[in-house]
Amino acid sequence: MTDKAAKSLSLKQLELFIALASSDNIASAGARLGMTPSATSHALKTLELTLGAPLLDRNVSGVQLTYAAQQILPHVRDIFTSLQVVRATASASAGLRAGLLTLGSLGASSSLNILPPLLEMFKARYPGVEVFVTEKPDPEMERALVERRIEIGVVALPKPDFDTLPLVTDELMVVLPVGHPLARLAVIGVKDLADYPLIMTRAGSQPVITRMFERAGIAPRIAHDLSQIMSILEFVRRGQGISVLASLVLPQRYDGLVYRKISPAAKRRIGLACLNERKLSPAAHAFWAMVREAAPGLTFPVM
Repeated sequence: MTDKAAKSLSLKQLELFIALASSDNIASAGARLGMTPSATSHALKTLELTLGAPLLDRNVSGVQLTYAAQQILPHVRDIFTSLQVVRATASASAGLRAGLLTLGSLGASSSLNILPPLLEMFKARYPGVEVFVTEKPDPEMERALVERRIEIGVVALPKPDFDTLPLVTDELMVVLPVGHPLARLAVIGVKDLADYPLIMTRAGSQPVITRMFERAGIAPRIAHDLSQIMSILEFVRRGQGISVLASLVLPQRYDGLVYRKISPAAKRRIGLACLNERKLSPAAHAFWAMVREAAPGLTFPVM
């Protein structure tokens, strides 16, 4: 990228380029930025002329970056991050009346029960700050933090390569249909689960569940492999198997189901993570400081 091209790039163009890299099509990338399809197409052509290279391979379906675009993308993210910091710093000097906070969520555990009360608290303090949340599996969350696509993530701890802020300890629970033989027990041994078909979750708690079975030296009979919590609950309710899920994702009541603790207990710590607390944008720093201050008094619906 030449100095002349870099100087003529606008923040909107950079946002579009980054949006294209994570979208299924050009229209959806523009829609994320409030742009019409025609405006998006025009902005893309202008951006390609500015950079002097095509950014998308138009011979394939969907969005696929050209080799040149893949090489440029990390530098564009760096420039965009710097401009965001400049903009956010200006907002901070005006009492944080505006700005953007980008957050990552490891899935239902945080999206249902951790982030909502925190965001409600944050928006009450900083109503002018825009908040964007994206759900990602834990490994993708780490990459997103390193690449600065998000500033703060709700993650499973520990995360030795990041600054972290512990929030809650979650515990795995057995999910059973009413009337199941194991439902008579108050606590269920891990090895007892091997006798029944298991509906495995593909959500953020899957690594913890897998390690639990490995430590017990058993191979579960996986009957189904599902990613949506409500799908798993319905499969269990209709007798398709039993499941093991994180306490934080479970509704307090679900007709036809019962929850039981596991022995030995399998737990995971959940908290916030960022690449460097000292280099957060003003909006992200305000969120981090707010949570750290409130953490001792926070409670989450763990069974």
